[in-house]
Amino acid sequence: MSSRALVHHQNARWYHLFMPTSRRRYQVTETEDVARALDEAAKHWPNEPRSRLIVRTITAGGEALVKDAALDIRLATLKRLQGSYPDAYGPGYLETLRADWPA
Repeated sequence: MSSRALVHHQNARWYHLFMPTSRRRYQVTETEDVARALDEAAKHWPNEPRSRLIVRTITAGGEALVKDAALDIRLATLKRLQGSYPDAYGPGYLETLRADWPA
C-alpha cells in the first residue's frame, strides 16, 4: 500500500457534501504532543477509542482552564484583602480559639 493511499485529505471522495451535523468539525493531526495527551487520557478513560479521547481531553482541558481562572481570581481577591482588617482579631485570638477545641 502506498503512503499516498493513507492520506485521506488527498482523496476528494473523503469529503462529503452533506454532514450529519451543522456544527463545525475539526481535523486533528496526531503529533507527538497530541499522542502523549491521548496516551494519558487513555489511562483515565480506558477502552475508549482515540477519537473519543480527543473529545474527552478537550472537555477536561476546558474545565481545567475554567478552574484555573476561578482560582486565579480567588487568589487575587485574597491578596487584595490581605491586611484589610488589622483590628478584627486581637492579640492571642488564635490561641484562645484553639484552647476551646477538643484535644
